[in-house]
Amino acid sequence: MNIDKAVLAFAGCVVLVSVVLAHFVSPWWLLLTLFVGANMVQASMTGFCPAAMVFKKLGCKAGGAFR
Repeated sequence: MNIDKAVLAFAGCVVLVSVVLAHFVSPWWLLLTLFVGANMVQASMTGFCPAAMVFKKLGCKAGGAFR
């Protein structure tokens, strides 16, 4: 799995978990969804993504978007 796919899979999982938590625990968990979305927009504009750096250190292959 390359870094791009790992970042997208991680972001998707965090969004799904936060929506489930918002439904069953507290609507305040939607702030996590907002944070993930804002970080994805920021990463698409700047190319800087902290999750991509973590996945790179974990040994994922380089992708096209995050290096």
